[in-house]
Amino acid sequence: MSTDEIDEAIDWRGVPVDCGACPHNELLAQERCKPLRACVLDRYARRIDRFFEWNPELARHYLTHPYFEVRAWAAKAAEIFLLPALLDDPEEAVRWSAARRLPDRYLLKLRNDPHREVRIRIAQRLDPVDLLPMIEDRDYYVRQVVARRISPDLLVLMIDDDDVEVRRVVAKRISPQALKRMTTDADACVRFEAAQRLDAAQLPDLIGDPDWRVRYEVARRASLSGIEPLLSDEDPIVRETAEARLGKRPDPSGGSLSSATTARSRNGYEQYQP
Repeated sequence: MSTDEIDEAIDWRGVPVDCGACPHNELLAQERCKPLRACVLDRYARRIDRFFEWNPELARHYLTHPYFEVRAWAAKAAEIFLLPALLDDPEEAVRWSAARRLPDRYLLKLRNDPHREVRIRIAQRLDPVDLLPMIEDRDYYVRQVVARRISPDLLVLMIDDDDVEVRRVVAKRISPQALKRMTTDADACVRFEAAQRLDAAQLPDLIGDPDWRVRYEVARRASLSGIEPLLSDEDPIVRETAEARLGKRPDPSGGSLSSATTARSRNGYEQYQP
């Protein structure tokens, strides 16, 4: 007999399941439930889920059950018009189980859900236009999702986010008109993301950046007249890239940052690990 690899049937209170006391024991003979396989009394989530797959018409009667797994799986099968009330359930698994089946207008209520996993899923699903109130979410990963999805023109509102990874996303997507502002970020990774997207004409302004990757981007793409100061750069990869473009020597890097870091490793320099 196929089972779920747990050879005991215990209910949510820790009591052995008694099919004789079950209000649905007539389903046994109809093979619409089965011990260790599909049971609404079992505390094992997969068995509860399977019970409602086999008997979806019963799900509506379990939306207020004291065990949250029962409520969550019942919400997956019950009629959709019964689900809005579950958006106030004390368990996040129940709230999300209901929300994932409801029209998007119901999800707006969950933008301030107390549980981060619910807010992450809401941010992944809502239309980008509805994400604006979430740009100041208290969880960094929620804000990352928002930064990946809202309009690039609105990312100017997230330029000063507290989290570096959020700002990196902003630098990758922000509109070109506001991109230059990211080149003064306190974090070198953010500045490098911005530098990779800058127009070549703007790159000479970054020639004094303290991070070698940013200066390398200047050496690689800026106009020849703008990279001459890099001939005396303290970093050999930056210096040699500028020399190669100005005809002083062959390009040691192959013209890409990955090649440059490989060359740095070959030359005995520590390869940068972002």
